[in-house]
Amino acid sequence: MSGATPSRSADPLKPRPDETTSLVRKPPSLQSASTQVEEAEASNLPEYKLWLSELWLLTKNAIPVIFAYTLQNSLQTGSILIVGRLSPEALATAAFSYMFAMSTAWLIALGGSTALDTLASSSYTGSSNKHDLGILLQRGLAVLSAMYAVMALIWTFSEPLFRVLGQEEYICVQSAMFLRRLIPGGLGYIWFECMKKFLQAQEVYRPGTYVLLITSPLNALLNYFFIHKLGLGLHGAPLATGISYWCSFFLLIAYATFVRGHECWGGLSPRRALSNIGPFIRLALLGIIHVGTEWWAFEIVALAAGQLGTIALAAQSVIMTADQIINTIPFGLGVAASSRVGNLLGARKAKEASRASHCAVVLSIVAGALILTVLMSVKDVFGRLFNDDERVIRLVADVMPFVALFQIADGLNGSCGGVLRGTGRQWVGAAVNLVSYYGGALPTGIYLAFHGWGLRGLWIGQCVALYLVGVLEWLIVGMSNWENEVKRAISRLDDGGFGDSSAHVYVYGAIGEGQADEALGVRHREGRESV
Repeated sequence: MSGATPSRSADPLKPRPDETTSLVRKPPSLQSASTQVEEAEASNLPEYKLWLSELWLLTKNAIPVIFAYTLQNSLQTGSILIVGRLSPEALATAAFSYMFAMSTAWLIALGGSTALDTLASSSYTGSSNKHDLGILLQRGLAVLSAMYAVMALIWTFSEPLFRVLGQEEYICVQSAMFLRRLIPGGLGYIWFECMKKFLQAQEVYRPGTYVLLITSPLNALLNYFFIHKLGLGLHGAPLATGISYWCSFFLLIAYATFVRGHECWGGLSPRRALSNIGPFIRLALLGIIHVGTEWWAFEIVALAAGQLGTIALAAQSVIMTADQIINTIPFGLGVAASSRVGNLLGARKAKEASRASHCAVVLSIVAGALILTVLMSVKDVFGRLFNDDERVIRLVADVMPFVALFQIADGLNGSCGGVLRGTGRQWVGAAVNLVSYYGGALPTGIYLAFHGWGLRGLWIGQCVALYLVGVLEWLIVGMSNWENEVKRAISRLDDGGFGDSSAHVYVYGAIGEGQADEALGVRHREGRESV
């Protein structure tokens, strides 16, 4: 190769207008949203129209993800609603058990699987072998299952742990039994999450929603049957929920096999999947810490609420159950942003990745403002959805304004966190969370709680922390060097054992521009789908 300055054609992975359009143009209803955005870029539209196109694409991608996570959380929310009619103690036990599951094993599913957000999305557009995505899925299933085995052991012997944490005796005994019955179903939760990431990396976003539209009502029926008809009481809930998780996983497998998403599955290859797992494990652990530092802070708040009495714990359980549902909006938007940014980095589109990240922030702020308005309008009656005790209802109404206030910051945290995961910088989010929550907000909230402010004091601390996290992550995303992020994305594929990105340039120089574009770009053009 000569030392001359490279021309535009010297980058084999930089798309040209004729690389994303068909000879016969598809009707708009049949084009994928991504294809429409790229055609808008190719037609030299004004910048504001490119932003509008990206905002629309992220919205279309995020909506099914949000619905999927909402329905996914409804599995345990439905259990809590049904169990809550037994007694305040049963409500507190079920909510505490699910919150503990959320901050431990579910964290492996939602935090550890962010390694797939980072690697799978970039692999789909950046790797020359489409079956690399299937290898990443197998790698994720193996690594996260091993992590879950450790967590299942902790659940088995959780009763003394809860005593050390100072929980009431009925919580220690009943929650430990609850979690032991939830262990088999927890693995289904993790595998289901991995399958969703596998499909989302291919721009297939809707199947998770379709599947959960079936298993969510099934879960409610199973809970009612086990708890009331079979007389299992509180401990029928984890059995019913576990069955629902496994049904969700197998239905998603069926969708990928018979409908769409199997193109990137090249068959079982355990030897290849278990090689070069170091980068995956590192990203998975960092993802757990990134997501976990926030969730653990909320768990500490729940533990502190338990020291304030049964009424405070029941009110905290109601608020946290609601927050887990509401959080699906910023978290779902973050997942969509993560996949989108990862796809663009794998395709070496630095400017477009930057635009997508900022569009995600705009959407999260708008969504947060809407949620704030809704919560403030229903704060006085919200607690009645979960419990009939007037003391619980009044306390929920007193704390709800603080929960509503941090929704905008929570949106920023969700969208910016998704962008950081898409760029493989989970460690940045983890560091920001550690400083914001554990350096000031939690100590302040706990101090206020036990010096006259009660449960409100705990949530004031959380509100402060979320605004610190949201603003700091936004600044970090805004100052990103996106050309460097492209290089890092390609380097991660090499580290994962998916070939040397320098081979792309070699292929281009050896066989010519048109053939190299065809060899390296055919999946990116044809593998798209309408979502």
